[in-house]
Amino acid sequence: MRSSSRLLALGASAAIIFAACGGGASTAPTTAPTEGASTAPTETPVESMAPFKACLVTDTGGLGDKGFNDNALKGLKDALAAGYATEIKNLESKKDADYASNIDLLVTDGCQQITTVGFNMGDITATKAGENTDIAFSIVDYAYDPAIANVTGIVFATEQAGMLAGYLAAGVSATGKIGTYGGLPIPPVTDFMDGLYAGIKYYNQEKGTNVSLLGWTPGVGGAAGTGVFAPADNPWGNTDFGNNQAKAFFQEGADIVLPVAGGTGIGTFTAAKQAQGEGKKVYAIGVDTDQYLTAPGFESVILTSIQKIIDKAVADAIKLAHDGGLGGTNYVGTLENGGVGLAPFHDLSNLVSADLSSGLDALKAKIIDGSVKVADYKS
Repeated sequence: MRSSSRLLALGASAAIIFAACGGGASTAPTTAPTEGASTAPTETPVESMAPFKACLVTDTGGLGDKGFNDNALKGLKDALAAGYATEIKNLESKKDADYASNIDLLVTDGCQQITTVGFNMGDITATKAGENTDIAFSIVDYAYDPAIANVTGIVFATEQAGMLAGYLAAGVSATGKIGTYGGLPIPPVTDFMDGLYAGIKYYNQEKGTNVSLLGWTPGVGGAAGTGVFAPADNPWGNTDFGNNQAKAFFQEGADIVLPVAGGTGIGTFTAAKQAQGEGKKVYAIGVDTDQYLTAPGFESVILTSIQKIIDKAVADAIKLAHDGGLGGTNYVGTLENGGVGLAPFHDLSNLVSADLSSGLDALKAKIIDGSVKVADYKS
């Protein structure tokens, strides 16, 4: 629990209501004026969109991470393109102390809706929302219980998609060892890792195998899990750490690595590509977006990605504000509502057998209908 809020347990979801907006068109006269008469056509005024400014503050991972922050910014731009905003602005946070000052700058600049990006902005977003009750806020990777009247919390059940990724990795691995590491030991990171562990365990039970996970052991009975994390002073952009940690996993026998650390993961992709150049069959799993598409040059490395559909959730929250809503809800992206999922296998689809693909489909259906729960496979 945090001082001003506590993370909403995934399981309760809220709907964002959509409304359409449109404009009128001018009309021309349907008959010619009588000869000699001076008759001017009557014009119907064209409805103009009221100004609406939507803004965004990134976390310290910043833009260019090929995933989390970049995808949130895409949602802001999509909102502009869709007509949910007439003007947009974004600010990057270089350090935690920037969160408050960046939000204050956007408030002063007249932003009517502000999206903050990242779990670590949970407390400051609640504070600033309380100070500016006429502004609609949304926050990615954080939800409040009880909900805050002018905030839309946006969270994702990534452990569900992570379980699919674990099942997939276990079925593809030739060595029977998978590796993972995180940026910081916070729920939006460890949820991915918990899901990966659960998927591997489910596969082992179903197939009678003994695939193991390096880098993460979930906690039991409410205790914190233990695992490998990037240095706290640069968890989201430390490509050297990502590179070295992947190499360490490869040396231990892992042939698939899941980095859950924003831009740090690019270092892991680089290590995997280098290893492939040396004749090793190693791969990585992306996070947040389909990193096959967002991290060009690593197509041969990326088996799949655990996706959070951040861009749509951000755009929907902006639309809610544009249409007059302030918030007071929490959105939970799940496998069922399409808020999370696995990206296509792209160039590596040949590694996924028909039997493995069928198993993935069956597991997804069981997670959706509730007959398989990730929590039951975390210990």
